[in-house]
Amino acid sequence: MTIDGRYRKNVHPGLEAEIILKKDQRTGRTTAGVVKDLLTKSDFHPHGIKVRLEDGQVGRIHTK
Repeated sequence: MTIDGRYRKNVHPGLEAEIILKKDQRTGRTTAGVVKDLLTKSDFHPHGIKVRLEDGQVGRIHTK
């Protein structure tokens, strides 16, 4: 099952997710981890909700 990471309502702390780090935006390389904080305040973002993982890495939820 794939969530739509463009909507804040679908993302919550504790969620296992794949994110795209800023440095990997050109390649689309994803990084897996567990969401710690939601950084995007709006309900929707076309490129994915920005989150901080438990290991401190920051990126946007990967949406296919």
